[in-house]
Amino acid sequence: MTAEASAKEAPFGAFVGKSVSLLPGLLVCLAITAAALAVQAVEERLTGHPYIEALVIAILFGIALRTVWVPGERYRAGIAFSAKQVLEVAVVLLGASISLGTILASGPALLTGIVATVLLAIAASYGICRCLGLPTRMAILVAAGNAICGNSAIAAVAPVIGADARDVTAAIAFTAVLGVLMVLGLPLFVPLAGLTEHQYGVLAGLTVYAVPQVLAATVPVGLLATQVGTLVKLVRVLMLGPVVVAFALIAPHLPSDGTTGKAAPRRLGFSKLVPWFIIGFLVLATFRSLGLVPEAIAPAVKRIAGVLTVVSMAALGLGVDVRVLARVGARVTLAVTASLVLLLAVSLALIFALGIA
Repeated sequence: MTAEASAKEAPFGAFVGKSVSLLPGLLVCLAITAAALAVQAVEERLTGHPYIEALVIAILFGIALRTVWVPGERYRAGIAFSAKQVLEVAVVLLGASISLGTILASGPALLTGIVATVLLAIAASYGICRCLGLPTRMAILVAAGNAICGNSAIAAVAPVIGADARDVTAAIAFTAVLGVLMVLGLPLFVPLAGLTEHQYGVLAGLTVYAVPQVLAATVPVGLLATQVGTLVKLVRVLMLGPVVVAFALIAPHLPSDGTTGKAAPRRLGFSKLVPWFIIGFLVLATFRSLGLVPEAIAPAVKRIAGVLTVVSMAALGLGVDVRVLARVGARVTLAVTASLVLLLAVSLALIFALGIA
């Protein structure tokens, strides 16, 4: 073989070698994903709604496996790839399921209220978390998850701010628990607060974490509540892109967790300030809004993004020592609970301030 031929084959060989090295860890994550999706399917068959989503189940399975088995060196590359690169691809694909046209349908007053609610919830939740002693990046994750879309927001913000697996899993785990409680308890606000179907739909859209959970929380109340709740929720989810970009801009200036000093500011290029997957997310959302993404393939793209997110959550679960999670559990639970109560209060105030009938 000539030197020239060897040089041409070298990059291909390196690619194949790297791909093979990812397989063991990736296969473990895929196995956990399959199990989590199977459990969700059984849950949907029995109850009609996924009260506990597959990505939460995947984290729990990953943590459970991690408690009895510590992944060896051969698994670590694939697990790390699943936790980072796979998640970034999932965030990009989510853009294809969001249409900017939902903004026009919501009306200017409600749209302004949704944006204000999200921003206020992020700021207040962050403040609550920091007052309770949570690390900076954990506080940001809880604030983003509480204000926008729970697990998906946490998963999207995490790689931008450099959060570790422990912080991500703790934030998602406790947010998920309260998300389920919200689905079960939110309908009580209809008789307690005297809400109409329209008002309740706005409340559900502003407070419930995931779109499937919005459906689960509103279907028992009525069709109008479901339609309004879904619309408000989609507009709220649309805030994810700008919020993640904002966190990407401030990430280099975040203080190091565990210290009170600020990290030294760094001069970064645009590609570092605005990660490629956020650009991809915004591009696909724009394409969807312009009709360049066929309506027929949008559900399939969203489904693929969902599965990839579950794979990444399985990887995050595998990277967490449950003993470390237990040590921060009480503070995180209190922080998420207080943030959620605040979000409910702000949302109810918005509904009555706007005079929504």
